[in-house]
Amino acid sequence: MPGPEADAIATVAIVDDHEAVRLGLRAACRDAGYAVVAETADVPDLLAALARLDRRRCDVVVLDLSLGDGSSVTENVRSVLATGSAVLVHSIADRVAAVREALAAGAAGVIPKASPMSAVIAAIATVARGDVLNNVEWASAIEADRDFAKAQLGRREHDVLHLYASGLPLKLVAAQLGIAHSTAREYLDRIRAKYVEVGRPAPTKVDLLRRAVEDGILPGLDGEGGDARR
Repeated sequence: MPGPEADAIATVAIVDDHEAVRLGLRAACRDAGYAVVAETADVPDLLAALARLDRRRCDVVVLDLSLGDGSSVTENVRSVLATGSAVLVHSIADRVAAVREALAAGAAGVIPKASPMSAVIAAIATVARGDVLNNVEWASAIEADRDFAKAQLGRREHDVLHLYASGLPLKLVAAQLGIAHSTAREYLDRIRAKYVEVGRPAPTKVDLLRRAVEDGILPGLDGEGGDARR
């Protein structure tokens, strides 16, 4: 978890239309050593606040899904991601469809509002490091919504994704599987196309890591295990 030293402080912004929630998160984040750079009731206000601070991004935006301004979940998540910030969803646990939508739009994870504040701070730490937040609520949201489909990968595609998402460069993936680098690239392109088809795009290597964890191809990175579906 980040400490108070200037070079180590992670930056956090909070978007929630309930003032009491914002105040509680702000206090907890500051106690944990984070710099809270903005706290707003909606995403447009967040973007304006970052602009006023001459700050293009922050490390983590803790985003409520139940904003009362009529904005869509996808719109909010993508607007925040466009700044270069990671999104941690702070949601009522029974909003499965909205959680699924946020994850499909690129949120890094979800933490229920009923969670202890220590769990919320731990989730922020995970996302701030750039790791996948593979918690029970994420897995439950995926399992509960059949529209959040697992891409149907062939065996070789599965192998390429497993090795590439584990961190190997594509050339080493090709060498380990005994195939040409161009063939490995074709498999990777097919994998990305299949995830787009099921509404779970994975344009970057980090996104592919998330998809591999979600689909049980790789274990979770935070010690809680991956989705076991195979």
